[in-house]
Amino acid sequence: MKRVLLILLVSITGLTGCKNDSKSENQNTSNSSTEEKTAKQNDGLTLLKGEFVYYDGAAVLQTHSDIYGVLITDKLEELDKQAQQYKSEPTDMVLIQIRGKITNQKDEKILWENKVEVMEILNVKPTPKEDNKVIKLEN
Repeated sequence: MKRVLLILLVSITGLTGCKNDSKSENQNTSNSSTEEKTAKQNDGLTLLKGEFVYYDGAAVLQTHSDIYGVLITDKLEELDKQAQQYKSEPTDMVLIQIRGKITNQKDEKILWENKVEVMEILNVKPTPKEDNKVIKLEN
């Protein structure tokens, strides 16, 4: 019985060792592609695409799956300046593509669970007119 258990244990260990070897081989092949990546892809920043609005001291980025409060920085001010050319109203949203640092730290002003600090602005463009479904009430 001990002999069967020992053989079973050795064979399981051998099989898991083979699985790790194949994974390390796959990692080695992906390391060669990692070397080809730019420094931007290895800096810990996240690519975010979505609708952005900055109004009355508050900035929000809505992606297809999450909503982020945007930390107020110089890069945010730069992003807002680029977005202004596509807005007809101060509350209009624009489509952006940024790279940023995501955090869940508590903030006095930003109450969203997820927050992002804009580190790099990649693209800013207007929201298509058919997507702008704002109802305006006037006196």
